[in-house]
Amino acid sequence: MKTVTLSASWKPKPGYVPGSLDIEGKLTYTGSEVWFKPELKIIERPKPVISSDDEVIIKVRACGICGSDVRLIKTDDDGYTAYSGLMSLPRVIGHEISGEIAEAGKNAINKLTNRIFETGEPVILESCQWCGKCIHCCEGLVNSCENIQSVGFNTDGGFAEYIKVKDKHCWSIRSLKNKYSKEDFFVSASLIEPAGTSYVAAIERGGGINPGENAVILGGGPIGLAAGAILKRAGANKLILSEISETRSAIGKKMGFDHIINPVREDLAERILEYTSGIGAKIYIETTGSPHLLIKDIENTIMRGRKINSTVVLVSKTHDKIPITGEIFQIRNANIVGIEGDTGSNIFPKLIGLIESGMDLTPMVTSRITLEEVPQKINELNKSKIDCKVVAVV
Repeated sequence: MKTVTLSASWKPKPGYVPGSLDIEGKLTYTGSEVWFKPELKIIERPKPVISSDDEVIIKVRACGICGSDVRLIKTDDDGYTAYSGLMSLPRVIGHEISGEIAEAGKNAINKLTNRIFETGEPVILESCQWCGKCIHCCEGLVNSCENIQSVGFNTDGGFAEYIKVKDKHCWSIRSLKNKYSKEDFFVSASLIEPAGTSYVAAIERGGGINPGENAVILGGGPIGLAAGAILKRAGANKLILSEISETRSAIGKKMGFDHIINPVREDLAERILEYTSGIGAKIYIETTGSPHLLIKDIENTIMRGRKINSTVVLVSKTHDKIPITGEIFQIRNANIVGIEGDTGSNIFPKLIGLIESGMDLTPMVTSRITLEEVPQKINELNKSKIDCKVVAVV
């Protein structure tokens, strides 16, 4: 079968010592310190074979390109990958997956029916594949699983014709079939996985909002746009987007944002306070990857606004230090939290339910490509942010 496979050379940076869980030449928990000169290629690989009764093989129908996929092939000045997380190479990449059950183990259970998966069942899958046995999983904190497997990073991903996964990480999307045309069904379903991160940010870690409260999203990429859509369905009064791209700003308008602010041309804090009648927001979700540049505006808004007990949610990963003024968070009784992962707390069925009830994420899809076009497109996205969400139709 055809796959999009990432390879690179194992070459630890001078002074970097691989951790105890790293595997020489194969796996590391800090990819940017080890993997040198990453490269994507279309490679033929054998179709996966079921080896356990609780496994399924999915015929991939659609797989979205994530910003983390782009960072895999982006390099620093020395030629090392920009992706700082868990990586095992060579690896089939891609984790925003929808498809159909092609084969199921004799004990692979469909949670929708509590019966064995049937061939042809449409599904999506969690990319953060938790073990269910470690202390964090037992506490319900599956995004912090000590034995986590990350699809497309240390297990083979969805830019391929088929993928093998455990049944517990699959969710039926049969209920959405009548919501979309045949052409849009699997494309729209592939958006649920990235929206899982948005749900964790907006609801699980951010604490959500009470209907009628205000929300600010910083960054109009797929995670930010989906977080806004979720909060609007939750009853947000003024939903505000900070975004410099005209394309993404236009998509934000289509997806229900009430106001768009270009922080390069406008005073972000001033506009937020203007649009909220001096109140400010209950939640600020930072998805730009540059919180160190925007934190002053967020603090200014929190300090000048009349809303207390606001929450700032940090989504994008960055090594840049964030200059926090602790006194502002103390005086305004505000919180700052980080997030990791996109699963747990029955998030995927909740997102499926939101879409079934009318939430539409498809406006963020700006390009549909073939599997063969993925390497070239990821390289293009490394240089340009014109597109919002690109989905490969397999």
